[in-house]
Amino acid sequence: MAFTLSLRRPFVADHFHDLPGFQEDRHGHNWEVEATVALASEAEEADFATALDAWVTTIDYRLLNDLAPLSGRNPTAEALAEQAFHYLQGAALKPCWVKVREKANFWALCRTGEDR
Repeated sequence: MAFTLSLRRPFVADHFHDLPGFQEDRHGHNWEVEATVALASEAEEADFATALDAWVTTIDYRLLNDLAPLSGRNPTAEALAEQAFHYLQGAALKPCWVKVREKANFWALCRTGEDR
């Protein structure tokens, strides 16, 4: 039986914005990532948790501007949601969407075009 599963993970990271039209000094956030994936069986739940934890490990307590996958981009919630989405795809999962929350009232969602 196929189903979807959502998991959330907190992380802490600093960033700054330095591209024309969007500049801001270095500052940090207590971020949160929430992802939903389509699973073919319960056996895939552990793979999902492992992959999401691995993605968080790559950015937790880091300066996001220094990360290669964000090179040339302002490290926004939108960029992180897209990066996490592709990371899960690269882990052979089928993400439905990934949401990254930067502040209580500010988040970005990356999703497939299939659920619009």
